[in-house]
Parts: sequence; C-alpha cells; structure tokens
Amino acid sequence: MNIQSLQRSPVESALVRQFDKQNATPSRRAAFERFQALGLPSRRIESWHYTDLRASMTEVPPPAAAPDRATLEAAEALLAKRSRVGLGRIVFVNGHHVGALSDKLPVRVAASKDEPLPARADDAMLALNQAMTAETYRLTIPVATEIDGTIEIVHVAVLDGPSALYSRVTIAAEAKTRLSVLETFVGGLPNMQRNAATLLTLGDETRIKHLVSVEDDVGLHIESLVGRLGAGAELNDFALVAGGALTRRQLFLALTGEDAKVSLGGLSLIDGARRADTTLQVTHAAPRGTSREFYRSIVDNDGVGIFQGKIIVEKPAQKTDGAMKSQAVLLSPSAQMNAKPELEIFADDVVCGHGATIAALDPEQLFYLQARGIPRREGETILLEAFGEEAIARVEDETLVELLRAGFQKWLHTRRGAEAESRS
Repeated sequence: MNIQSLQRSPVESALVRQFDKQNATPSRRAAFERFQALGLPSRRIESWHYTDLRASMTEVPPPAAAPDRATLEAAEALLAKRSRVGLGRIVFVNGHHVGALSDKLPVRVAASKDEPLPARADDAMLALNQAMTAETYRLTIPVATEIDGTIEIVHVAVLDGPSALYSRVTIAAEAKTRLSVLETFVGGLPNMQRNAATLLTLGDETRIKHLVSVEDDVGLHIESLVGRLGAGAELNDFALVAGGALTRRQLFLALTGEDAKVSLGGLSLIDGARRADTTLQVTHAAPRGTSREFYRSIVDNDGVGIFQGKIIVEKPAQKTDGAMKSQAVLLSPSAQMNAKPELEIFADDVVCGHGATIAALDPEQLFYLQARGIPRREGETILLEAFGEEAIARVEDETLVELLRAGFQKWLHTRRGAEAESRS
C-alpha cells in the first residue's frame, strides 16, 4: 500500500476547500494536483519517516490575507526593535512582500514578482507551497556583480488568530557573482503554520552565502531550499534553528557543473517538547564536485532532533569529494536524536564518507570544571558554548557569526533560567 491509496485526511480535505476558493493559475492548479497525488507526507515515505505530518497535522488554519494598515504598523514596530544587518532589508509580512517596509536594493540587483515555478515534482510540501503561494519574489543578480555586504530577507508574522503563511523567494545569480543573504523568521506563534521555499540558481563561478535563523514560536515551520550549481560555483548555507514547535528544514541541491562546491551546516537548539528535523539531499552530477555537511544539535527535556543526509554521486561525477557529519548532545534522559546519513555512489573514482555521534556531556570534563570551582550548571553552559561555537564559526563572516552567536546565547540563557526555576 502507498500513500496514494490512503483515504484523504481531514487536513487534506480542508486544503482542497481552501484551494478551490482561490483564483489559481493553471500552473498552480497543476502543483496542487501533484500535492493531492502525493498526499501529506507520512512515515511511509522514507525521507519523512521521523516527521509524520499526516499524523501530526490535525488541522490547517486559513491562509493569511494580505496585510492591512494596522498589520503593517505592527510589523514596522517589530522591525524597529531589531538591529539591521548588512546592506538592507527585504520584508515579507504574513507571506506577502511589502515594498514600503523594504530598503532599496543594491545597484544592478533587479526584483520582480512572478508566478511560482516548479521546483521538484516529488515533494508534497514543495508542491503545496507552489500551489498556495500567489506570487514569487525574484532577485536577479547580473553577470560579474559583487555585492559587498549582506541582504537580509525578513519574514514577519503579525496575526491575531490561526493562519497559514506561504512564501517563495527565487534568487537567480548569473555567472561570476558574489552575494550574501540572511533569511530570518520572526513573530510566529503556536497557532500559525509556515511553508516557505527558497530557490537558488548559481551560474558558473558564482559564490553565494545563505544563512537562515528560525527564532520564533511558530507551531509548524516547513522550509525548503532548492539549488542548482553551475561549473565552479560555490554555496555556503548555514541555519540556526532555535524556535518552532515542529520545524523541518529540507535541502535539495544539485551540482550540475564541474568543480562545484557546497558547504552546508547548522545548529539546532531543541528544548521542551519541540521537534527539529534537518533533511538534505546533495546530488553530484558532474566531475570534481565537493560537498561538506556539518550539523550539530543540542537536545534537552523531551525534545526530538532529526538529521537525515543523503549524498548521491551519479556515474558521470568522477573525482567527487564528499564528507558528511552529524553530532548531537543530549541533556536529558528523555531527549531523542535520530541520525541517518546515507551515500549512494554510482561512480568508481570518488572519496566520500559520513559519520554521526550522539552523546551526553562528558562527565570528566564537567568534573574538571567543578574541581576548579565552577558550578555544575555554569560548567554545562561552558561545554555547550564550545560545542555550538565550532558549528557557528564555519560561517566565516564575523558580522553574521556575531548575530548567530547572540541567538545561541539567548537560548542558553533561557535554558538556564528555566532550569533554575524548575529547581526552586
């Protein structure tokens, strides 16, 4: 039996009713038909084995409407409290691009609003994203453009009641361009669901640094990154996941040009009863590609961490060099971490490897710190800082490292406060 033969769930039926109320284009209707054929992902689908949306999604809120004046004023007030990063902001409010709150783009960078284009035909949540997103915000960076600084894309949620947020950003970087992008998600609440997608196209010899920070309390956060790399292109992607009740970040990257490189990393901070899932697939389709994946998780209380990584080396991709590592620290007897690294190799001249470790904090290191007068809780924090800092330092941009470090420190401070309160 496969998922197509299962009876439609109440959530799937509600999504059908929501979509039927929209004046959708033919391509969006085709995307929704793909979603219906696939159905909500369940553990029957290998890549969704640990994040069963069909079981966990018991209801779906209505899609968020375009923001009104009061909503924009509230978003503006929220943004005023946040420090600016780099060159300027591109602001989305409740999934809708808002030019009035966005800064002027760097010279030569063009922005447009297009109909969402297909990304992958085999992922239900990407198909749903295309179907439910009314328009795609597209950035085009022309040939040989070097942008000195970071563009921040801020996804702001300002809503009173339950809502579903859909957004889709396309970044098309032509040959020999340089670009740094930071995407932040803020304002989400437990009664909200988010489905966001970022589509990257890297021309030959293009270099892009892409960072993501999930820091709000949204109930469901599904985020997809789809990328294609030309010859000699380089992508450095990093995510700090410190919020969300159920978070899934899925990456689909294809190295289609020779000598392309990807460096992927992340730090997931999971406490309470939260669940954070990172699932990625890197496909080497051309010779001499290089890929590095380095992910770390800190799991406390009843939290659940998930890492699924797959490197596929197709037959033409000789001389591929791939390495993948997942490491997790469990801080509670009830904390869980599921790690599933995979290699599928069809070429015969490659160097590939993977590894995963899951452990508690080293008691000998804790004893060493306590023997020098450092209280146990403070000693734990010192060890956790060292564990997380090694992941963050791979970003190799001091401004962005400081921003990510601040989010990490905030989580550590909140954890220590909650722990102290529970013991009092």
